[in-house]
Amino acid sequence: MKKYLFLTAVVLSWGLQSCSSSDEELDLGDAKRVVNMLSEPISIELTPEQRVFANDNNQFTLNFLKTVNEVDLSGKSFIYSPLSITYVLGMVNDAAIGQTEKELEETLGFHEGGIQAVNDYCKKLIDGLPKVDDKVTLNIANAIFLNQNYTLKTQFQKDMQTYYDAKAEALNFSSPQTLDHINGWCNEKTKGMIPSILDEVDPAIVSYLVNAIYFKADWASKFDAKNTKTETFTIGTSVGETIPLSYHTHTCELPIMHQKVLISYLKSSTYSAVIIPYGSGLWNMTVVLPEEGKTTNDVIKELAESSVLNNRGWCDAGSNTFQAYEVDLKLPRFETSSDTNDFVNVDGLIGLLQKMGINRVFFDGSAEIPNMCEGYNLYIEMMRQKAKIKVNEEGSEAAAVTVAAVNYKSASVPKEYPKATFHANRPFVYVIREASSGVILFVGKFTGA
Repeated sequence: MKKYLFLTAVVLSWGLQSCSSSDEELDLGDAKRVVNMLSEPISIELTPEQRVFANDNNQFTLNFLKTVNEVDLSGKSFIYSPLSITYVLGMVNDAAIGQTEKELEETLGFHEGGIQAVNDYCKKLIDGLPKVDDKVTLNIANAIFLNQNYTLKTQFQKDMQTYYDAKAEALNFSSPQTLDHINGWCNEKTKGMIPSILDEVDPAIVSYLVNAIYFKADWASKFDAKNTKTETFTIGTSVGETIPLSYHTHTCELPIMHQKVLISYLKSSTYSAVIIPYGSGLWNMTVVLPEEGKTTNDVIKELAESSVLNNRGWCDAGSNTFQAYEVDLKLPRFETSSDTNDFVNVDGLIGLLQKMGINRVFFDGSAEIPNMCEGYNLYIEMMRQKAKIKVNEEGSEAAAVTVAAVNYKSASVPKEYPKATFHANRPFVYVIREASSGVILFVGKFTGA
């Protein structure tokens, strides 16, 4: 009988409050009504090497966004957390050697930094990110559910506990209570957003490794729910290409939130963007809206290929940067669910990561992961991520689950500001990140479908 080691990684959940306003409720000409949403972040103390890691792991995130956008031709909205994949592969990387380790680190943006450096970086985020803003709840949890018939290597166990706060728990994988136990952990850590991640526990499996992140925060300036209005939203086509604005014909009606804010705004020839902060402003959602004649495909391609996102701020490919603007802001209330198993052009998440340059770890003839389990050299046989996001007036939550199955083988505020209109009434791209480190937790596209 074949025996498998399953790595179940990252159940992420975040919540953020939202509301709205309308033209009738707002005195758009009264500058006193403008809400100041600008703030100065308090930096996470990353080393110079870790700042490079954060910057280039963000590039992995944007490459992931681009690759998903290329293979998902459904035209539907999606939400994913590449950071969850980073944690899964980071744990695998701890047990890898040779070309397998090199390939993982290069693709994830760690530049062959070595196991110790990758582990230190992951630990810094686990310890540092939850402390950035006391108005934001961020919990990061890891667990190892081990088949009692197998033994993890001592050093791997120590590394998991030291750098990922994950303690191995030996369980009887033949007992039906084990499924309830693992799923119950996921349900608890995600506040019910992901009630289960396994349909069954195979007695031949070696271990399940789980990483969970829970994020909950209010907008720095909440929308007013009484001002949410049903408005027209122009949606994308059924083949994944968002129609340029001048050709839009397919529309739907959605609840649109609205308020007037003092906010960071950027406009380029391809897109306009705003940074909407949560809590004290150290966490934010950046929303990127295609300009006339452009599509979300154009936006995602430019974001990934021009490296416009760095670990201190988001700059245009040219000389433009985000600046303080008085913005008439509209954002839809929406809900999105995603599953990498729905990809039809690639073999799920593994196929997608192979397109990005990770290959050896997925083949028993080439993978080099000898340092995880006593007596076995492993390879990743299956990976999958599910994710979900809800945004509404009362609050928003999101969750993502990544599963990997591993088999063995023998400033001061000025008085006047420029003004801008940012109405997200057509498909847009968004990211959720922490401002001082630049670390991205979630990336998504909303098409209205």
